[in-house]
Amino acid sequence: MKKLLIIVSLFSLTVACESEKKPSVSELIDSGNLKGLRAEKDAKTKTFNSLKIELNRINAAIASLDPNENLPLITAISLSSEKFNHFIEFQASIKTRKNVLLYPEFNGILKKIYVREGQKVKKGMLLAHIDDAGLRSQLEQLEIQTALSKTKLERIQRLWDQKIGAEINMLEAKTMYESKLKSIAQLKKQIEKTEIRAPFSGIIDEITANAGTNLMPGQTPVIRIVNLDEMYTEANVPERYLKSIKIGTEAIIEIPMLGREYRSTIRQTGSFINPNNRSFRVEAPLVNSDNLTKPNLTSKLKILDYSNQEAILIPLRIIKENAKSESYVYRLKSDQKEGVYLTEQVFLKLGKKTQDRVEVLEGLNAGDLIVDEGASIVENNQRVKTIE
Repeated sequence: MKKLLIIVSLFSLTVACESEKKPSVSELIDSGNLKGLRAEKDAKTKTFNSLKIELNRINAAIASLDPNENLPLITAISLSSEKFNHFIEFQASIKTRKNVLLYPEFNGILKKIYVREGQKVKKGMLLAHIDDAGLRSQLEQLEIQTALSKTKLERIQRLWDQKIGAEINMLEAKTMYESKLKSIAQLKKQIEKTEIRAPFSGIIDEITANAGTNLMPGQTPVIRIVNLDEMYTEANVPERYLKSIKIGTEAIIEIPMLGREYRSTIRQTGSFINPNNRSFRVEAPLVNSDNLTKPNLTSKLKILDYSNQEAILIPLRIIKENAKSESYVYRLKSDQKEGVYLTEQVFLKLGKKTQDRVEVLEGLNAGDLIVDEGASIVENNQRVKTIE
């Protein structure tokens, strides 16, 4: 009896010692025992996999024995190919090359303004007039003198044709007449500078000077004229898109403030890379038929960089990732019962994406049925039931 008690005591002591030697998970974490944690992970993983296999066997048995099995409810998506256009988006600004603030070329008093703000004008129309300080009077006198020089030259020319008079007299008269003509031309150019005319057809956006203002050439602004018919949007694009964007590439111009989108194409790409931000300039025209779009409005320029006529697209929200960052979804395989399917984990190769969808390059085909709502509660090789 004493020997039996000794053996039992030794066994209890051995078990106690072994339990004391095996630390808990918390103790392993606190002590930073990496080897012990890995061993504990392997043991629990084996236990988990074993339980999962048993659970699948139990579910299969229940399915065969219970016709009213309570299966997880899901919705499904039937995949089909479709056209997919992918756009890259950039912040842009609306501009026009016909937006000019007119400055005087002549120093003088602004005598009269012939237009009003908001008025439509045509190219070459007289907008304002500067006091010419007597230039027109000088022109009239010079034209009279020129007419006299011409008459004198004609008389001397007739005498010279009759071989009467000296050649020097004819040359002097001819020189005097030509000099007067040049003076008239120069004076007319000076007078033209006293007239401010529209350089192109457009709208008078702003009149910045008043009649009576003393104008300084190139310094005193007078009138701003704008043409809103020929607008364009401009954006700075990172140099990595240099090969993707070419003249003629399809583009969409979005103006958030107006809630509008315009179809366009890239008509110009910059030949210079900005060293400060490593970008180049692109430009797309904009048809502004109602003149609602204004210069300097903030816009978004979306440029087509990829297109696939038969793409497979799935919602981003149903894509899962494992510990290796591999993307997967659950495909459905038909079961014996109507509306009941078996899940299959399918790993994917993904391509371009939009805000809510992504293109599947490998893993799925048109006609496949995949889990939509309920994807977070199902597992691989699980029986599920679809609902509308």
